[in-house]
This record gives sequence, C-alpha cells and structure tokens, in this order.
Amino acid sequence: MAGVLRVDRVWVETFTGVRVDQFGRLLRAVRERGGEGSGWGRPWRLPLAERVLLVAVYYRTNLTMRQLAPLFGVSPATVCRVIQRLGPLLALEPTRVCADATDRLWIVDGTLVPVRDRMVGASSRNYRFSANVQVIVDAETRLVVAAARPVPGNTADAKAWRDSGLAEHCEGVTALVDGAYINTSLIVPHRKRPGRPLLKGEEEDNAQHRKVRARVEHTFSRMKNYKILRDCRQRGDGLHHAVQAVARTHNLALAA
Repeated sequence: MAGVLRVDRVWVETFTGVRVDQFGRLLRAVRERGGEGSGWGRPWRLPLAERVLLVAVYYRTNLTMRQLAPLFGVSPATVCRVIQRLGPLLALEPTRVCADATDRLWIVDGTLVPVRDRMVGASSRNYRFSANVQVIVDAETRLVVAAARPVPGNTADAKAWRDSGLAEHCEGVTALVDGAYINTSLIVPHRKRPGRPLLKGEEEDNAQHRKVRARVEHTFSRMKNYKILRDCRQRGDGLHHAVQAVARTHNLALAA
C-alpha cells in the first residue's frame, strides 16, 4: 500500500513545523551521522528523507504507530524500527562557550513532561507521572543551548541541575534561574527574610529578573507544540531522544 505523506513542501511544513530548507539541513545532519545504515541486511522500505519525515511527524503529532503506518505505507513494526534507529541521530549538539561568553546571558529551568514509563517518571506536582528535564536557553536568541537527561518528576530542580552534568556548559556565562536553584552558583532572585522586606532596589532587580527569565517559559511553550512532550509513550531513553530532537528542530525553526 502506497503512503500518503511524502517529502513535499506542503507535507513537510504542515506536519513538522519547519520549512523545507530547514528540513533539508536536518536530513543532512542525519545522513552525516550514519542515518543511511551500514549497508547490510534488508534495505529500508522508505528512503532516508521519508524516514526522517516520519520521525519528525511522530514527534510533532504524537500519533500512534498504527496511525502513522498507513500514512507512510509501511507496517507499525517498521515505524517503530525507524523511530528507534533515527531518533538518536536527531539529537541536539550542545553549544560551545565562545570567547565573548561574558557578554552572553543564559537561562536555566526545568520542565515536567508526562510519561508512561514508571522507570523514568514519578508522581509530581502536576498530579501525573512526569519526568523533570533541565534545559539551558540563550536569553537573546531563545535557542536551546543544551538539555539534560530526564530525571523523575519529583526531583527538586536544584538536585536535578547538580546531577544533570550541564554545569560545565555555564562556566564563564551569566545564567539566570528561579528561586528553586539556591546554592547552585547560578543567579537567583533576592529572597525575603522573616521580618525584613525587600529593599526597593531588590524589588526592581527581581522584576527585571522575572521579565528576562520568562523567555525560557516561552521556549518551553514552543517546544511543547511538539506533542510528544505533552504525553510521551516512549520507554527507556525514548524521552531523552525526543527532547533532544525537539530541541534541535525548535532551533531550526527559529533560524533565519
């Protein structure tokens, strides 16, 4: 049975959230990472471009594999294998700290992603089984700099950050966080003390801090247009690969 979706402008831009030229860059990155395969075994039913499109559509729409199969003219098992094979190849490349790092401003925050895998998530403050994902965002461009491996959703943000391994990315860079990241060497807002209200200058600093830090929430909102981050059915490293791929696609969509 022939599939419906093909690598045409109308299908790519409608179902992936990126332009055709941006999708071409994504395809080139997957090819450079070995997406064509090792050349042995049964050949893929779909060409590489359509396999990358399949994964992008899956992350964008969160359709089940039975729903995706007739759209691409393959079996649900083939859809599963394509996602498992190409998902890790869409991973975001962390941004390197450049020479003018002192002039850059980054924002660190965590977001909760509902998951089905009880080994990955935990019952958290959104009353669902979720995973906590720590993300670094460039305040000026709103591009995702790096994203950590998910941890159970009941993990405090400060602990999730310390365990994430992302601290090395922030060396020499000014990074803003909210009040949950106390004692992490990142810049937190001023806190009220018992019987001691904030000074006028401290309140103004906090207002400016909130205004800038809101940009990370805007980034999370854009990333969650990819519905895989609203209810992830993947198990094991599936959520980690999905977050990395969504971050990379989000960056491509913001690129000129």
